[in-house]
Amino acid sequence: MNWKDNVRRVTPYVPGEQPKDKNIIKLNTNENPYPPCPGAEKVLNGFDADSLKKYPDPNVTMLRQALADYHGVSFSQVFVGVGSDDVLGTAFLTLFGGDKPVLFPDLTYSFYPVWAELYRIPFREIPLDESFHIRPDDYRIPSGGVIFPNPNAPTGIYENKENVRKILDQNRDVAVIVDEAYIDFAGEDASVLSLLPEYDNLLIVRTFSKSRSLAGARIAYAIGSEEMIDCMLAIRNSYNSYTMNSVSIAAGTASVEDDAYFRNTVKKICDTRERFTREAEKLGFTILPSSTNFVFAMPPEKCPAAELFRMAREKGIYFRYFSAKRAEPYLRITIGTDEEMDLVLAFFREVYQN
Repeated sequence: MNWKDNVRRVTPYVPGEQPKDKNIIKLNTNENPYPPCPGAEKVLNGFDADSLKKYPDPNVTMLRQALADYHGVSFSQVFVGVGSDDVLGTAFLTLFGGDKPVLFPDLTYSFYPVWAELYRIPFREIPLDESFHIRPDDYRIPSGGVIFPNPNAPTGIYENKENVRKILDQNRDVAVIVDEAYIDFAGEDASVLSLLPEYDNLLIVRTFSKSRSLAGARIAYAIGSEEMIDCMLAIRNSYNSYTMNSVSIAAGTASVEDDAYFRNTVKKICDTRERFTREAEKLGFTILPSSTNFVFAMPPEKCPAAELFRMAREKGIYFRYFSAKRAEPYLRITIGTDEEMDLVLAFFREVYQN
C-alpha cells in the first residue's frame, strides 16, 4: 500500500477555455462583454493596497448588507462566496447529507455530478422533456434534495414560477436549490425570491459573473432561511473563514449600489440576443428560446455543430461545444457586443450561403 491508495479521485469539471489572445471573439464562457460599473472601477483604481496586509472581514459585512438591502431580506439570510461554484459547493456539502439521491436534470450545469461524486452524495439525473423543459412531476419521488438552474444551462430555458412551486411543494422535506446564475436576463419578475417566505427549504444562488461583469472578481451569493444560511456558514467556517478578499468585497458592493448601470447592461445584452437570434434563424439555425446571456443553437445540416465549432476556432471565434448525447447537435454561443455578433453572423453567412 502507498499514499496513492488513499487519494480521492473524481472526474473533474472542465471549464471553458480562456485564450490569451485578446483578438479572439470569446463567446464560450458566458462572460459579460461590457466593463464593470464605474463605481467598481473607481474602487479598483483607488484601492488602498496597504490594507491587503490584513485579513478581510470574515463576515463580508459590507457586501452582505448591501445585498440584503437590495433584495429586501435580512442580513442573516445572505451567504457570500467566491463565485457560484464556491457557494454551490458549500451548499452541496451542507444540505445534501442524506442517503437518498439528489435530483437534477440530465442536461444541466456539468459541475453538479462532480460535486456529488466528490462529496460521496448519491444522485439521479432526471431527463428533460422533448423541448428541454423540466417536468415537475418527475421530481415527485423520494430524494435527498433537488437542484436545478433556472434558467437552465446550457439550454437557456426558463421555468415559470408555478413549475418551481410544484417542485417545492413535492419536496418540502428536503433542500431545493434554484441556481439563478442567469436570472437577470429572464425578465423583471422571473426570480423565485418571492417564494422564500413560503418555503424554508428553498435556497437561491446568484452570481456577479454574468450580469454584473465581475467574473474575474469571483463573487456570488445565496439567499435562504436564516437557519439554512447559518448551517452553510458553519460548514464554510469549518474549512475556510476568509473566503472573500477585500478588493472583491468593495467592488461587489459598488456594483450592487449602481442599479441603473446594471439594468442598462442587461437590456443591451437582451436586445442583442434577440437580434442575433432572428438573424441566425434566417440562416437556418434552430435556436431554443433563451432567457440568458447565451443561446443554444443547432446549426443547419450543411455544417453541423462539431464542424462549425472547429471552423469558428480557426477564425478566432470561440463557442462552447458539449459532446453529451442530447447537447451534441448544438453550440452554446455567449452574447457579445453588437459588433462581435455581427462578425459571427458574417462568418455564418460565409459558411451557409456559399
